[in-house]
Amino acid sequence: MPTLYIAGDSTAALKGAEAKPMAGWGEYFQTHFGPEVIIDNRAINGRSTKSFLEQGRLADIEKDFQPGDYLLIQFGHNDGKHDDPLRYTDPDTEYRQNLRLYIESARSRGGYPVLLTSVSRRLFTADGEPDPLALGAYPAAMRAVAEETGTPLLDIFAASQQLYRTLGIDGSQHLLMHLQPGQHPNYPDGVTDDTHFSTEGAKRIAALVAEAIRQCPALTELHPHLHKR
Repeated sequence: MPTLYIAGDSTAALKGAEAKPMAGWGEYFQTHFGPEVIIDNRAINGRSTKSFLEQGRLADIEKDFQPGDYLLIQFGHNDGKHDDPLRYTDPDTEYRQNLRLYIESARSRGGYPVLLTSVSRRLFTADGEPDPLALGAYPAAMRAVAEETGTPLLDIFAASQQLYRTLGIDGSQHLLMHLQPGQHPNYPDGVTDDTHFSTEGAKRIAALVAEAIRQCPALTELHPHLHKR
């Protein structure tokens, strides 16, 4: 049976006890599959397509990757760090080139790449709508690469924005890291963070990813292994 590898950033990555209740959606992804499917979460805090490659993290996945495995690729948050040359990639050039490297890595090993647009930051416009530019040009760039390369796309940016829209500004706050001073010992001064998820938020995003797989015609081989809704 296949292994599903997650290559991504802090929005998907496993968080240690010192960071809780912050969580990444990859921590809860296994709960949507039967035990015959293995989720191997290689997402790491703070990585972009560039730094993940240059630090050898894709190479580490390649050592274990087997024919029939899946590579779930979700980057964008840190690719947009203009002030950090170790992570920044231009969405119209290097970002797209890097995504193609990940795609080719999986395909050349007999596996299946899957592109996931980044989870949206919880940002709203003045009229109360989720900000369509919450991650700049990166979601559109990934959609373009998916179309150009014939790679399955899970539009988690759009799905997470719809979740925020449904819940509203106040109703969506609990999905992210919003804590008052003294509310949790890991954050004695409190925290206001509209990028990283609470445990509840991470679970909701994992469910969105699973549902996106269920709705993707190119991923029908995974459908029997998803738990029924």
